[in-house]
Amino acid sequence: MTGRIIAIGDIHGCHQEFSDLLALLNLAKDDRLILLGDLVNRGPDSCKVIDLARQHHATALLGNHELRLLAYHKTKDPSHLRETDIGTFSKLRPADWEYIGQMPLTHHEETLNTVFVHGGFLPGIPWQKQSAETVTNIQVIDSGGRPRKRADAPNAPFWADLWSGPPFVVYGHTPRPETYKLKWSLGIDTACVMGGALTAYILPEKRIVQVKARKKYFP
Repeated sequence: MTGRIIAIGDIHGCHQEFSDLLALLNLAKDDRLILLGDLVNRGPDSCKVIDLARQHHATALLGNHELRLLAYHKTKDPSHLRETDIGTFSKLRPADWEYIGQMPLTHHEETLNTVFVHGGFLPGIPWQKQSAETVTNIQVIDSGGRPRKRADAPNAPFWADLWSGPPFVVYGHTPRPETYKLKWSLGIDTACVMGGALTAYILPEKRIVQVKARKKYFP
C-alpha cells in the first residue's frame, strides 16, 4: 500500500472546516480520502463540501442524510425529509445528485482488516449483507436486537460496545465530544456542525488530526 488512508467524520456542510483540515493534512498524490457520510445538511454550504470532495477524488460513503435526500429525490414523498433538509435539497445541482447517487455504503481495506461505514453494523450478521437503512442509521441496539437511534432507546447499548470484530470498523454518525476508541472500532464524529471539531483518522499510522469548528452552526 502506498500513501495514507485518511478517514474524515461527518462534515455536514462545514466547508471551511473541511478546507482547514485538508490544509492541515497536507495531502500527497498517493493519499486516499474516505469521507464517512453526512457531507450535507445542517451546516453552511453542502455544495461546497461536495465540490471539495470531488476535487480531492474522495471516496464519500452514504450517510443517513444523503439517504433521506435521495429517497425524496426519487419519490417526492415529503415524509422522507426533515425541515433542515429542505434548504439543501433546493440547492443541490445535477452533478451533486449524481455524486450522491453513486455513494457506496462501505469501504473495505482488506490489508488493514478495516471497514469504513457511516453508522455501524449489527453484531452477529455479516457486515456485507446489512441494509442501507441499518448501516447508515444505527447507533444503539434495543432489547429486541433492533438497530435504533440513541434518542429513541436512550438506555440501550451502543452497537460498537457489542461489536467484537473482525473487521475493525471506523465510523461516524454518532456525535461525541471526543473520538470513541474500542478494541474493534473507532467513532470519529466529533460534532463539528454543533461547535465541536472535524476529525481525521490516518492509517496506517493510526493518528488523529482535528480542527475546531469556527462556530456552532446547529442546532
